[in-house]
Amino acid sequence: MSAPNNPGLRPISARIKKSLFDILKGMIPGAKFLDLFAGSGAVGLEALSRGAESAFFVEKNKVCRDAIETNLQRAGLAARARVWPGNVLEDLSWIPFRAGVSAFDIVFLGPPYKDEEKRPLAYSSPALAQVVRAGILSPRAVVVCQHHIKEKVAAPDGLVRIRREKYGDTILEFFRPGRPQPGL
Repeated sequence: MSAPNNPGLRPISARIKKSLFDILKGMIPGAKFLDLFAGSGAVGLEALSRGAESAFFVEKNKVCRDAIETNLQRAGLAARARVWPGNVLEDLSWIPFRAGVSAFDIVFLGPPYKDEEKRPLAYSSPALAQVVRAGILSPRAVVVCQHHIKEKVAAPDGLVRIRREKYGDTILEFFRPGRPQPGL
């Protein structure tokens, strides 16, 4: 798989990707997968290669989108995927129409940690809120958010945190649709 030459791109490490898919392995076959802040598309491509029914990639950067398209073609997975430009921090209600999928089983968010000047970003909580607001999750969906350890991520109304894994300075947080139970 080729990665775009983009200084702001921070691809998921092989170790974290392996752990992620070990955790999700029983959910991947037949899943409708949404890769937000897709970057190189490595996570969505891996999901397709492991049997996901479809993958929809949202990425603002055209160089990254072109690289995802190229990698999908090379891997013979293009028929099961779509790549679309979009800002994940804005309304996402358009995604089902463009994806041809009414709800997603697995959503992966890999927002950038820093901007071009190396200033920390905090896109995870607002992006999670947009996912909930868009109503794009199947009832048993899992939403995974990869973020820097220093970024504080709040579960928006409509999502419950079910798991948290730490890998060096990277955190993977897992959420499901629902409301927190009192006393938990």
